[in-house]
Amino acid sequence: MSAQSLHESLQHEMALWEAAGLRRTLAGANPEGPGDPDGASEKGERVDFASNDYLGLARDPAIIEAAKRALDGHGTGGRASRLLGGGCRLHEQAEAACAAWLGAEASLLFPSGYQANIGVITALARHGDALFSDRLNHASLIDAARLSRARVHVHAHLDLPELERQLSRASHARRRLVVTEGIFSMEGDGPDLGRLNELCAHYDAWIVLDEAHSVGVLGPEGAGAWAEATLGESDSMMGESRLAARVVTAGKALGVSGAFVAGSTQLREHLINRARTFLFTTAPSPVLAGALIAAIVRCRKADEERAAVLARAGELAQRLGLEAPRGAILPLRVGDPERAVELSQALAKKGFDARAVRPPTVPEGAAGLRLVLHAGNTEGEVDELARELETHAASVSAPLTPTPGSVKPAADLQRALFVAGTDTNIGKTIVSALLLIAARRYGDAAYWKPVQTGDDSDTKTVQQLTGATRAELMPPAWELPLPASPHAAALEAGIELRPERLEEGLQGLLRTLSDTRLIIELAGGLLVPYRLDPVATQADWLEKARAPLVLVARSGLGTLNHTLLSLEALRRRHLEPRALFLVGETHASNRETLERLAFVPHIFEVPLFKTLHLDALNDWCLDNDMGALLAL
Repeated sequence: MSAQSLHESLQHEMALWEAAGLRRTLAGANPEGPGDPDGASEKGERVDFASNDYLGLARDPAIIEAAKRALDGHGTGGRASRLLGGGCRLHEQAEAACAAWLGAEASLLFPSGYQANIGVITALARHGDALFSDRLNHASLIDAARLSRARVHVHAHLDLPELERQLSRASHARRRLVVTEGIFSMEGDGPDLGRLNELCAHYDAWIVLDEAHSVGVLGPEGAGAWAEATLGESDSMMGESRLAARVVTAGKALGVSGAFVAGSTQLREHLINRARTFLFTTAPSPVLAGALIAAIVRCRKADEERAAVLARAGELAQRLGLEAPRGAILPLRVGDPERAVELSQALAKKGFDARAVRPPTVPEGAAGLRLVLHAGNTEGEVDELARELETHAASVSAPLTPTPGSVKPAADLQRALFVAGTDTNIGKTIVSALLLIAARRYGDAAYWKPVQTGDDSDTKTVQQLTGATRAELMPPAWELPLPASPHAAALEAGIELRPERLEEGLQGLLRTLSDTRLIIELAGGLLVPYRLDPVATQADWLEKARAPLVLVARSGLGTLNHTLLSLEALRRRHLEPRALFLVGETHASNRETLERLAFVPHIFEVPLFKTLHLDALNDWCLDNDMGALLAL
């Protein structure tokens, strides 16, 4: 590729990014600078509802004076990595101050929070280990997990039941690390650290806690979320402490920059020897170290400022009809990225610096404003901001829209039960018939095959096997003659399968069939596509619907690979099957292996019936209790 073609391709990518409303620019990024005319304030300097300087320490005179003294005494540069003679005594003094503040044995200073997270995680985890990461963790934590080469398990945001399932399946790992944040930078919420510690103690896992947005705001003397969780309990509330490391980013409440990793003396020594982002980088400037010493002293005494931050955050949340945040960050959903930017610009013209956040900073559909409250924000400023936002109420989703990945299935969706398969021709229709028969014992039930390919109608087969009435059989959304994958059959028929129509059809059926259990049989294997451009698979629909499901597999040769791969694909989408059905001649070894490796609550074996008729299926249902799958 020539230089010109590379530059052209980069320009094209930026054009696409801009068309999607996602392009960023540094023009006007500083509210005190000349800025962008579209973002200029009619009042001059804008009121800060954007920065992470929660306590206002970035301009604190005592911290500035400490930085000047460090500059005069030690110069500007770190000179080399600390193991090659870089740094000075101020670095160790800053580390000792941080450890004393957090009640840790020791800490180690890194140039940035990004480097600290990369360093600690890659030093603690390697191939053969298991990492458990919240879906909304900061990019530095995500990148660190990838670089570690450990097996990474991503769970839905703050979903401790899913995390527990993942931990229970990782007993083989050499080391288990749970990576999370004290306060999430875009959501303003945080985990139940007491319960998280209990899980880690039970499953022999360790916690790496990023306290970037909780230190300075929460806990005694602003010591963070972990200190708040153990306040007054001497850790007894949490039992055995499973805290491996805390990452304290100093560019937020401390008002400086850099980051500490706090933990045991053994952890510090390990990081000095194994953390590549510490080993192979120049020591932070002595100016930074000197400022940090003063910032920690100042932060520990800033109880009034902390109280003001939390009070202002609660006031603004109440005015906007939102749940009060854990700390200083209040997310306000808009949805569309361009509307989020327009709202931010409208506020800028009224004198408020409130920034839009868009994908990939937040998930698709979660664009909006990230409102940040500060000790220096007055009640009048908060009131004025709330009034201005109320004038744009049509652009705002309030109350707060749940983040994708943390959404629980709606009550109606609990009445749907998807029947997915590891492959085609493995018995999904037989299993669907069995489920329909069993579901009738608990009330009204119906069957739906949304996409039918080939001339053999699975709906007719279910009718023959179960004696279902017309009211119990929903017509397919599409019937395609070619016996092939849905996307290929649709192409042959000259039509396009639109997954949104399937979702609309599902919602319509659930509204129409009140109090009815709906058995939904998918076509072919789990990952077969409905269309190729853009790609949309059956698994994608399952992820969006988030309804209960079961997985059907062969009982014989090849089932281990197909079944475990299908389970992995489901779990990457935060989906857990309620049961696994093994169809065919019984295979004791395969079942035993899947009982140990699949971690599915129920495994049913469905034989090759000598004669397929209602009595045979009824007898099987009497011998196999499926109440846990079907009860609403």
